Amino acid sequence: MWDDHKETGELTADSHDVKAETGIEAQLRAFRAHWQACRHGHDVPRRADIDPRGIEPLISSAFIAERIAPGVVRLRVAGMQLNDLMGMEVRGMPLACFIAPGDRDAFGLRLVDLFDGPAILRMALHSRRGLGRPALLATLMMLPLRSDLGDISRTLGCLVAHGPIGRSPRRFAIAQTEVLPLDGAARHRAPMLRAVAGGAVRRAPGPRDRAHLRLVT
Repeated sequence: MWDDHKETGELTADSHDVKAETGIEAQLRAFRAHWQACRHGHDVPRRADIDPRGIEPLISSAFIAERIAPGVVRLRVAGMQLNDLMGMEVRGMPLACFIAPGDRDAFGLRLVDLFDGPAILRMALHSRRGLGRPALLATLMMLPLRSDLGDISRTLGCLVAHGPIGRSPRRFAIAQTEVLPLDGAARHRAPMLRAVAGGAVRRAPGPRDRAHLRLVT
C-alpha cells in the first residue's frame, strides 16, 4: 500500500525520466491532498466541494466520472490530455475506453471497490509500442465523490501519461493496481420514513391489489 508520504512509481529509463516522475508524483500527492482536504474529517466529499484551482497542476489530465452501473463509469468532465490520448472528445464515453479489452473485466471489478468500499484506486498502466506509437506509461488515480443526492456515485480522477502520446488512440494494459479502503466513510442511507398525522395507512399488497384483465365485447 502507498500513503501520503511514499507512493509507488514506474520504472524509468534515465535520470531525466526520474526527475519527470518525481515531479508527477508531487502533483499526484497534491491532487489527492485537495480531495483529502474536502473530506471534512472522514467523509467522502461531494462533487460540489472540489475546487478546480486545487488540482490546477493536473487539470488537463483530470476528470469527473459518474457510475452508471456496477463496474461502469461514464466521463462527465474530462481534461484535454484525455482527448489527446483518445484522439477525440471523450466526454460522455465510458472510462474503460482507455483500457485494453483484455483488462476491462478486471478494471470493472476495481471500480466496484472504488464506490462500494469506498476506496481510493490507483493503477500503473502501460501501452505497447506500435507504428507511430512510442511505448507509453501512465498513472490512473480515482477518488470517490458523493453526488448531490448524497450517494457515492461520482469519482474525481486523473489519467497522467508519462511521455509522448504519439498516434491516437492509446489504450492501456493494467500493470499494477492498488486499492486503499477509506476508514470512517459513512455509506449513504435512504432517509427513514415517518408517520404523518392524517395520512393514509399503508398495508402490504395482497391478491386484491393485483391488476385484473377484463374482457370487453
